[in-house]
Amino acid sequence: MQNNRKKLRVLVALSIIPGFGCRRVFNLIRHVDEPEKIFSLSKRELRAVEGIGEASALSLLSFDDWDKVDEIITQTEKNGSEIITLVDPEYPPLLKQIYDPPVLFWMKGNPESLSKPGMAVVGTRNTSPYGRNMAKKLTGELAEEGLCIFSGLAYGIDAIAHKTALEHNAPTVAVLGSGIDNLYPQKNADLANQIVKSGGAVITEFPLGAKPDAGNFPVRNRIVSGMSLGVLVVESGLKGGSMITADLGLDQNREVFAVPHPLTNASGTGCNYLIKRGAAKLVQTVDDIFEELPVAYSDEVHEESASNKPNWRDEELDEMSVKICEILEEKARQVDDLAEEVGLNTSQLLVKLLQLEMEDLVLQRAGKIFELK
Repeated sequence: MQNNRKKLRVLVALSIIPGFGCRRVFNLIRHVDEPEKIFSLSKRELRAVEGIGEASALSLLSFDDWDKVDEIITQTEKNGSEIITLVDPEYPPLLKQIYDPPVLFWMKGNPESLSKPGMAVVGTRNTSPYGRNMAKKLTGELAEEGLCIFSGLAYGIDAIAHKTALEHNAPTVAVLGSGIDNLYPQKNADLANQIVKSGGAVITEFPLGAKPDAGNFPVRNRIVSGMSLGVLVVESGLKGGSMITADLGLDQNREVFAVPHPLTNASGTGCNYLIKRGAAKLVQTVDDIFEELPVAYSDEVHEESASNKPNWRDEELDEMSVKICEILEEKARQVDDLAEEVGLNTSQLLVKLLQLEMEDLVLQRAGKIFELK
């Protein structure tokens, strides 16, 4: 318990040092075997960490505002929330794989919901009847199959997605663009409470008291997409948060889906644009989504896939392919971690994995995570 407290203090301290963004902290954590050692590093050792120059090294070495760190932790506890950091087991594994994962975030609710396989469902605040109906229909069908629904608690499609998940007793996670104690929009406070009580969660990387500034929302959208297996844009204009989330999803190697709209519906032009340029798969039914996701979406399909599951041991594989399969038999691996274990560079490994995919032995999930079929 004491060690956990020390780690928390270190991560909170790093989050408030000027000039230490997500990526620098992430590199620092990877550089040491224990986060508590970070503040014991010399300037020379700090400069050896990727992305840390003279100014940022000096900022860390001169940090002494531990009273502020303890105050943040105390106020978090008084607020009834908790802080999840990059080094905690509750931190969502998919989120950790994006380029700039948040160093920490505040949470109310069930931490287990954060790591459940799920879909981001996003869209405009100014919905049409068609958009509302499609949001309810598709979110309900996703929820029925046990997927967690990730969204941003905003008016319109976001709120419909959360409410529909609750109606289907599915977990749902809301990502805020403000402090956990300054919920926005305030009119959705009851919805946020329902999410928490139902076993879902409300999270934010913005500190206590943070206002819902306009610049916060594009930043938070990378978390919505980063936690998800894919992003479903239900209704969106050419500009706005949903289009940003779709682009972030593509950057993060997530599957992106869009609902087509009548040409006369201005609030759906963004969806049509995504489909037109090949950035999103057109969705007519929920099956169009499940075809691209590494989840079994009915008992019948699950049983059928299990009975027909190929066994790599029955195939004639080379030594490296056998080694890869043996490792993946233990559990799924992210490509960089797998490359390190088998002793290949990532490019060489991807060639091997492609061969195994073509032989229907290996499956690639979002985030370049590979598993045996």
